[in-house]
Amino acid sequence: MKNTFIILLLIGFSILKAQELKPYQFYDKKGKEIKTDKLVKELADYDVVFFGENHNNSITHWLQLKITEALFEKKKGQLILGAEMFERDNQSQLNNYLNGIYDAKTLKDSARLWNNYATDYKPLVDFAKEKKLKFIATNVPRKYASQTAKEGLESLNKLSEKDKTYIAQLPIKVTLETPGYPEMKKMMGDHAEGTKVMNFISAQAIKDATMAESILKNSEPGKTFIHYNGNFHSKEFGGIYWYIKQKNPNLKMAVISVFESEDPELKIPEKEYIPTDFNLIIPADMTKTY
Repeated sequence: MKNTFIILLLIGFSILKAQELKPYQFYDKKGKEIKTDKLVKELADYDVVFFGENHNNSITHWLQLKITEALFEKKKGQLILGAEMFERDNQSQLNNYLNGIYDAKTLKDSARLWNNYATDYKPLVDFAKEKKLKFIATNVPRKYASQTAKEGLESLNKLSEKDKTYIAQLPIKVTLETPGYPEMKKMMGDHAEGTKVMNFISAQAIKDATMAESILKNSEPGKTFIHYNGNFHSKEFGGIYWYIKQKNPNLKMAVISVFESEDPELKIPEKEYIPTDFNLIIPADMTKTY
């Protein structure tokens, strides 16, 4: 009877263990689990940190905030923030909010904010405001990316000199050697016209190149620039990372990539897993925010 009770108790514990839910797990580039405190310690040694995200995943946004807060403490405030979600021509509006000139409503009315700004990015902006940190609007104005997709990269040459200040210096090199871009071409399908495909890739390239230039222009020695962007913009060391490497190969950069996993223990996915410096695994069935 006693043995039966022990067996049942062990079974009960095993069921409880199986029911434990993990919202996330970080791994290093060697596939070893890494705790957030060690992650922050290592990130503090980099000049630039790219924090990739799935835009509609709340766990990732929460981690961005918490790791930024911890990195601020670790670096004793020597931190610069920047994000894909803000476009270069809205920098003055963002600065006015950070400096207390604009309130939240005025910023919303005067800048092109993403629909999920209030829940996902405002906490980061407010942290920068509270700690008096720079927050850089790194991305190209979306109208120029749209123009490139429709008319090609050469159409940007017709812009005024003022408009060109919101874009990375022309000409911008676009090549399928950039990690991620061949994947974009494949997504377009075999039947897509060559010009249309390259226009589509070029639209992505001007975003990546502009964000890279924005980071380079606003980086400061001794400070870590942490940049929040969609995972595709830095996965596999492509996108923004690749463009910065062309300009400054000696800059020490780290990429945090994000992957979804069906495994409840959030083990490394067996398929489509190409690790970067640090890799965030999140549940594939996590509720999407939009």
